[in-house]
Amino acid sequence: MTLAAQLADPSAPLNEYGALRRVMICPAEAAYGGQPRLDAVWQGEEFLGRPDFVEARKEYDRFAQILAESGAVIDLFPEAAGLGISAIYIRDSSLVAPGGVILGRMRNAYRAAEPPALGAYYAAQGLPVLGAIAGEGLLEGGDLAWFDAASCAVADGYRTNAEGIRQLREILGPGVDVQAVPLPHDQGPGACLHLMSLISPLDADLALVYSRLMPVPFRNWLLDRGMRLVEVPDEEYGLTMGCNVLALGPRKCLAIEGSPVTRARLEAAGCEVIACKAEEISLKGGGGPTCLTRPLLRA
Repeated sequence: MTLAAQLADPSAPLNEYGALRRVMICPAEAAYGGQPRLDAVWQGEEFLGRPDFVEARKEYDRFAQILAESGAVIDLFPEAAGLGISAIYIRDSSLVAPGGVILGRMRNAYRAAEPPALGAYYAAQGLPVLGAIAGEGLLEGGDLAWFDAASCAVADGYRTNAEGIRQLREILGPGVDVQAVPLPHDQGPGACLHLMSLISPLDADLALVYSRLMPVPFRNWLLDRGMRLVEVPDEEYGLTMGCNVLALGPRKCLAIEGSPVTRARLEAAGCEVIACKAEEISLKGGGGPTCLTRPLLRA
């Protein structure tokens, strides 16, 4: 069955923790371009530090190798005109939904070209596009998490707004329960706080979370679903992005090096943790393993 047919099948499983079968990534070469480009734009795109292009390529090659070794087929999003270096965080510009994909609309002007570019790529591949967020709506893929094909949570914050959520509900239809999750101000509009900065589902009954910034109703919603919550300690939330973990399969995940307490807690919960070095592709840009991927198919 082709990828288009699999995406178009509304009965296909949809979650954030099933075995990763197909994933799209935007390689460092395509997003970063080279050191001169990084030097010119990293501050304007609100990176926390200037990435080193040579080291970024090494880190990304290892990152992609881990994805391939997990059994996933990898789609490489090519370099496209008008994209900034933040395009490396490919999750944000679109999302997968029952029956196809939805194009987001980015808050930051320097990322505005990403959803249309990805939409053109999807169309060229014959993939079904269900709709696109438009007008005053904002919606970023890092703000949405699927728990099954009939229920998802979406942030209401600085990166995704109420109008974007309204349009999302309209596109998804009445068959999907969309839980809106108000996000805290935290460090303000300039900081990249997505819903998946606070939660990484790792199985049907397990999630890694940072509860200190999590709304009580959402946390209770998770507990009511029977989920066990593994807590990220304060010291590993920000500096090493301890909560941003990509599920490669149930209780198997990819994390950034440098969060030993979080790793120990995950392993105690029965998880296999694979850690990679990601100073140049993650920590300096504020985007972890989930941000670097757009999962298209999971088991």
